[in-house]
Amino acid sequence: MNAGHLRERLDQKRREHHEAELSATEFARQEARERAYASKARAIASSGAPAGVPTDSIVVEHHESQAVTAAREADLWRRRATELRGEMAVIEALLVLAERHGDDKSGGTAKTEKLRVLMLGAGPEGELRVGREQARIRAAVRAATHRDWVEIDPHPAATTEHLLTGLMRFRPHVVHFSGHGSKELLFFERDIDERHYGAAVTAKAFARTLAAVDEPPRLVVLNSCASAPQAAKLIDTVPFAIGMSDSIEDMDAITYAAGFYAALCEGQSLRGANAVGKAAIELEGLTDHDLPTLFHAPHLDPGTTYLVRPPSGDARLP
Repeated sequence: MNAGHLRERLDQKRREHHEAELSATEFARQEARERAYASKARAIASSGAPAGVPTDSIVVEHHESQAVTAAREADLWRRRATELRGEMAVIEALLVLAERHGDDKSGGTAKTEKLRVLMLGAGPEGELRVGREQARIRAAVRAATHRDWVEIDPHPAATTEHLLTGLMRFRPHVVHFSGHGSKELLFFERDIDERHYGAAVTAKAFARTLAAVDEPPRLVVLNSCASAPQAAKLIDTVPFAIGMSDSIEDMDAITYAAGFYAALCEGQSLRGANAVGKAAIELEGLTDHDLPTLFHAPHLDPGTTYLVRPPSGDARLP
């Protein structure tokens, strides 16, 4: 599928997404109105109504029924909006790859751009070597064959402001987070000059932040403990995500990240890069090589997806 066709599909999905969000908002407002009417009717019935005002439960039941129906419709439209965000992310990923490889039959000028990686590290308590991880990744990229096609924006003490500003200004294809995490939380730094427990960000807030920008990332790497459930849910927002299926040791996480990005910059597929990162852990005699888990949108194949591929290379699109 050429870039021109992908742009048309993306525009259509954006229109559908906008309409779905408007419908969800309108039904949510209708629910609120009906519940207010039901509450008022209930108050009148319980206090004794003036002559001529219905006091039975029919009015209350009517408004409550209308509220339930509106709530159901609002939920359906919210789900549809979420589905459309996922579809948009997949199309955007295909479009970036098509433009990067000059696959544009629409007569436009194909874009060639570097892979942009927003690298966020947070170790507020001081025990994680996030600076070391970022240094290892940058060294691996510098030593790789296609190093000139990768641009890294590193933040070794990343706050939520770095995340939001980085998404808007840097427009990354990859967001890499290293730090403490869990199934439902990521811990960013606070902008203070002392050790602290960090700023907890819920999985839902993180996903919504990624989806808020016009150009969401194509890949999110959560190099933090027990983050696989978060990564799995991110597929509603981004085409690819990587998380850890259990607690991972600091050295294992650093070794995986260096191997993963080295492989990407040697022209390996996403699946291949993930496998290389896991192999790097095992070759060092470390124990957490089975933890990195790669998730992807249903219609994309990580085995045929290449994030670093110069225009003169063999263009293999998913």
